[in-house]
Amino acid sequence: MESSTIILPVSQYFSLYPSSIPHTTRNRAPPFRPWKQRISPSSTALQCHKMFVPGFGEASPEAKAAKHLHDFFTYTAVKIVTAQLEDYNREAHAELMEFLETHSLSDGDKFCADLMRESPNHKALALRILEVRSAYCKNDFEWDNLKRLTFKMVDERNTRLMRDYVSETIVQ
Repeated sequence: MESSTIILPVSQYFSLYPSSIPHTTRNRAPPFRPWKQRISPSSTALQCHKMFVPGFGEASPEAKAAKHLHDFFTYTAVKIVTAQLEDYNREAHAELMEFLETHSLSDGDKFCADLMRESPNHKALALRILEVRSAYCKNDFEWDNLKRLTFKMVDERNTRLMRDYVSETIVQ
């Protein structure tokens, strides 16, 4: 029977720096992990466990929704102010209604900026709208109700759409 001898490098027997790494893995290079190299300490993009939503550019879907809500709060504030003015200041109500006929409410900030620059009376109306918009958003808007209604609407509409699709495919 033959015997064979395995010759190992001396570095595996003696080392100037003791290591807790086993001899079998000490000389291996660390695994290549390109994602670790690209992540800065402050970045959370890959550490997040939520869905990646492409196509929103610089803003998240939540930021886009916040912009729409912001414009909606302006619309709501205008409705509140016009209702208030109708009862106690018919002249200001008429001025605001005339302005509404020629200016869009789709961008709330642009609407208020244009209203401020129209005349001193319009500036007072714009400041009132800004005040009501802020108060409504902070105090009166029911955020929990929005979340509940949104969940309910998504579930109901998804179910309806799937049910309609299935009924169409069965009929054909």
